[in-house]
Amino acid sequence: MRTPVFTDILDAKRVIDRYLQPTPLHHYPRLSTELGFDVFIKHENHQPVGAFKVRGGINLISRLSAEEKNAGVISASTGNHGQSVAYASRLFGVKAIIAVPEDANPDKVAAMRSLGAKVEVHGKDFDESRMWVESEAKLHAYRYIHSANEPLLIAGVGTIGLEMLYAQPDLDVIIIPIGGGSGAAGSSIAAKAINPKVRMIGVQSEHARVVHDSWREHKVLSSDVCETFAEGMATRQAFELTLGILLKNLDDFILVTDDDLFAAIRLLFDHTHNVSEGAGAAAMAAAVKLRSELVGKKVAIDLSGGNLTAAMLKKILQV
Repeated sequence: MRTPVFTDILDAKRVIDRYLQPTPLHHYPRLSTELGFDVFIKHENHQPVGAFKVRGGINLISRLSAEEKNAGVISASTGNHGQSVAYASRLFGVKAIIAVPEDANPDKVAAMRSLGAKVEVHGKDFDESRMWVESEAKLHAYRYIHSANEPLLIAGVGTIGLEMLYAQPDLDVIIIPIGGGSGAAGSSIAAKAINPKVRMIGVQSEHARVVHDSWREHKVLSSDVCETFAEGMATRQAFELTLGILLKNLDDFILVTDDDLFAAIRLLFDHTHNVSEGAGAAAMAAAVKLRSELVGKKVAIDLSGGNLTAAMLKKILQV
């Protein structure tokens, strides 16, 4: 695997702009006053699949060879990556198989199916689904799309950081959620290339912290613990390619609890009238936790996805 560089992200932007509009980076004065720093929210929840991953799917699948397209693609996902693969596969006429865990978000599963993907349910969590997919890919010669160890996916989602700095060149801090790490890896490559002084902060769930711990220990780790409700951060395995980029580009990496995420979802709803899923609220939860360190700064918060079920939203807002 070749580590993506800034020119790869510029090239991905050229491709993605044919199919997607840039998402807004909105400044929220009332929220900024409440928190003590300028809040700029990147609304990846406005993507056609409700999350940032679609950028990577389009960049990768648009570049498959004729042989790979004919073979079809297969991937594992808790939801948003699968929607990305399904969306891009329909766009480019490719057969897609997505494996999801048993407790996958039903809205995301329905969305994958409506986009034409064949959805298979395997395993109790993402990593068990991933192992089934890797076996199937070898057995049937499908093009396996890893959710993190894919340079074209990373370059595609790296266009988020590119758009942030184009819209607000004097940002001091960018906070971004981390599951497998593709979004933070790609965005950090773009942001650091444009402004090496911008501070990149990653955030992961306290209840699924393997990438955080891998970053702290400078080695790829796996874990038996994955108990967060935020499926976008629910992984028990760190991955080589994204971790290498995060080790180079992240300035800090913090953890938040599910209660922190619930509070951040409410805060985002109250101040922006946007629905955020658990992983999508992680950057806001981190910003609240770090508010004393961020006073007076211009801070971009990646609202990476809004695919929260109505039942979960009701439960969170009633607290």
